[in-house]
Amino acid sequence: MTSRIPGLTAPSTTDLPVLLPPPAPRHSARALGFSHWLASMPPWAPFLLIVAALAWPVLAYAQTAATPPENPFSVLVRWIPFLLTKGFVFTVLISVMTMLVGTVAGVVLGLCQISPNRFIRIAAYWITQIFRNSPWLVLLFIVMLSFPFKVTLFGVTIPIPDWTKAVIGLALPVMANISEIVRGAIGSVPSAQWEAAESLAFTRRQVLYQIILPQCIKRMIPPWMNWYAILTMATPIVSILGVEEVLNLTRQAIEAENNRPELLVPFYGFVLLIFFAYCYPIARLTVRLERKFAVKL
Repeated sequence: MTSRIPGLTAPSTTDLPVLLPPPAPRHSARALGFSHWLASMPPWAPFLLIVAALAWPVLAYAQTAATPPENPFSVLVRWIPFLLTKGFVFTVLISVMTMLVGTVAGVVLGLCQISPNRFIRIAAYWITQIFRNSPWLVLLFIVMLSFPFKVTLFGVTIPIPDWTKAVIGLALPVMANISEIVRGAIGSVPSAQWEAAESLAFTRRQVLYQIILPQCIKRMIPPWMNWYAILTMATPIVSILGVEEVLNLTRQAIEAENNRPELLVPFYGFVLLIFFAYCYPIARLTVRLERKFAVKL
């Protein structure tokens, strides 16, 4: 005898609607807001900056009674090699060293956040939150004022330059944010990966370093690059503390040219353009890697 199946071979016995599962959301890493914003800028945006930089000296000429002794762009061209080789290259070096120190310390701190030891886990959590939510400039001032200018070891005096203190000061917030990236990436791995490895008698260290972390690397690369772009844009704040980087040298160059007002926009516009030219490709690559490594839900 054929069974009667309500709704299929027989009339339905209920008028209740069927609750369908919601559509799977598309993966989107909102932590990459800066790179998304920078990469969304059209390629012609730098040309608008150049037009603005060209228009400003014309207005400055019109507002001054005396004609300046030299065209401001001729002055800029003369200073460009100095600003690039002595200023911007050193700024990039500071950002790279800061990212290196912050990444190493952040990975260690992020692993401590998932430690089975409760005290280590709590301490790592609060260190992360403190440095993650502290103003970068305040951390720089604290490091600059608390670190000595020189250290004497076994009769040998070792000077500590200002740029070294700047690297340490900037590495603290970077460390905290990298720590959150590591913790979030490890937490995004399905728990079945841990359970399957433990069922095969893997130790926690083996599971972490041989199974979990290799899967996390591609998830951590886009936000890591996003933070490097943010760090590079924030590096000029070390000029406030006297570090000889591109912004400080630009100010010195303008002072060497008698502080002519028509030099402000060309010089600082040039600094803006070289930062944009350096960070824009990083932002585009970050968005591309985010799409490539996106978790398909």
